[in-house]
Amino acid sequence: MAATVFCEVVGTSRADAVRVNVFRVCRKFSPMSPEAFNSFFAILIGFALAGALTSGFQAFVQRPPGFGLLTQDAAPKAFAAVPFLVFAAPFIIMRNTVRGRTIEGRRVEFVALATIIAGFWSMMSGTFVLMLLETTGLIA
Repeated sequence: MAATVFCEVVGTSRADAVRVNVFRVCRKFSPMSPEAFNSFFAILIGFALAGALTSGFQAFVQRPPGFGLLTQDAAPKAFAAVPFLVFAAPFIIMRNTVRGRTIEGRRVEFVALATIIAGFWSMMSGTFVLMLLETTGLIA
């Protein structure tokens, strides 16, 4: 958006020849499309939600959450952990990936793949949260 404002200010205050050059410069720095911005915002919301859920769980239970919650002794506890893990998974994946890289020395390709998976998962959970907020009327 700042690039568009820059183009309008510089383009209208100069001669026509400069306007053409400014237009070429501004095409290189065009703002994000609405779809790209929406996806980026969904990724941010997904990671923020995952971090908040994980931090809240850790503050409440005094231990970090993990995918081991699915293998608990009682079946109702494991079943109840599924919705939590659906939204907290991007943070858990990234935490395990960073720890695996520093402690075990995992390869960079594995870290990149885990980052892509966590980002996609975060985008999906963030999209769900945004759709839920739009449905309830909290955002337009």
